[in-house]
Amino acid sequence: MSKVVKLLAVAAVGFAAGILLAPKSGAATRRDIKNKLFETKGYADEKAQQVKDAAYEAADTLRESAMNLRDEAMGMMDSTRTSAERVAREADALKEEVKARGTRATAEAKSTAARVKKDAEKRLR
Repeated sequence: MSKVVKLLAVAAVGFAAGILLAPKSGAATRRDIKNKLFETKGYADEKAQQVKDAAYEAADTLRESAMNLRDEAMGMMDSTRTSAERVAREADALKEEVKARGTRATAEAKSTAARVKKDAEKRLR
């Protein structure tokens, strides 16, 4: 049971005991009951407003946290995209370098093979 409900229950029991045991006229008792009801309503309204304010504050905090998380995620996504683009550019550059080296190696291998063949043919004559 929440503190507010317990407090209201204790107040109601105390109020009822006070009314039943007090030697007052019916009009005075009705007036006291009416006054206590207005006090209790005012107290309940005040507590309800406090709960409402706390709920709005919590909602604002959650909304702000969600926006912060969204901004962080967007930043991480941009960073990841930038890194991926950089890696792709580097891979393209390396691919071109490997292709050029492969072409040179092939040319050197053909040249060497031609020299070896020529030397072999010379020696076989």
